[in-house]
Amino acid sequence: MTETPGLLGPAEIRGLAADLGVRPTKKLGQNFVHDANTVRRIVELAEVGPGDVVLEVGPGLGSLTLGLLGSGSTVVAVEIDPALAARLPGTVRAHAPASAGRLTVLEADALRLRAGDLPEPPTALVANLPYNVAVPVVLHLLAELPSLSRGLVMVQTEVADRMAASPGSRVYGVPSVKLAWYGRARKVAAVPRSVFWPVPNVDSSLVAFQRGEPPAGADRDVVFTLVDAAFSQRRKTLRAALASWAGSAERAERLLRAAGIDPRTRGEQLTVAEFAALAAKV
Repeated sequence: MTETPGLLGPAEIRGLAADLGVRPTKKLGQNFVHDANTVRRIVELAEVGPGDVVLEVGPGLGSLTLGLLGSGSTVVAVEIDPALAARLPGTVRAHAPASAGRLTVLEADALRLRAGDLPEPPTALVANLPYNVAVPVVLHLLAELPSLSRGLVMVQTEVADRMAASPGSRVYGVPSVKLAWYGRARKVAAVPRSVFWPVPNVDSSLVAFQRGEPPAGADRDVVFTLVDAAFSQRRKTLRAALASWAGSAERAERLLRAAGIDPRTRGEQLTVAEFAALAAKV
């Protein structure tokens, strides 16, 4: 089957890696997408196009970058690896010369990225993220870049489940609540292992995000500290789990009751709005 012009196939991916001396490692979460159909699907689900400024974290060898540029979007690619960052503009010029002017590459750590580092405010986040940094990166970027109205990230399926979980779910926890502060996350598609090189030993999924209004009347930092405390001992009731945070179990109970929350409730049962209501009573 012939690859769509402009997108990278398995041979191109391996060739680029060989030229750069890149040997993908599990430690860095390096699994490169080499399937053009998967790239097209990601771009379609991300719903980006002309007029969008897409922030891509960890572009690697450029598979997804080329797909995003093909949509007509402007792309700001943030790559921590100096060799990969240096090579990406040349890859785009070689495979999609007409799109090269819409690409900016920043050699930077996404966890340290600031709004002032970017040439213009991004409207969407689209990225293939290593599972060990996926949630911190997404939370940092949503906090730092209010212009991000939506996103689509590919992460390990376990992480995707946590990001999109609802209250009462077995996997509902800190990532679920903190993401819900910014808006709505949902798991939209599974990604086969076979589309990556090297083939990972975990499953991957795509998580879509739409920014919304945060709960009113509470400070985000207070809410997030409260969430961390509530899930640090998730098997305990909130009265017990929040004793250290509140100063005592008795004060925790008073605050919970003032917020209309049963002290016998566990953290996994509360919505972000309920955590905000509790934080507002402090």
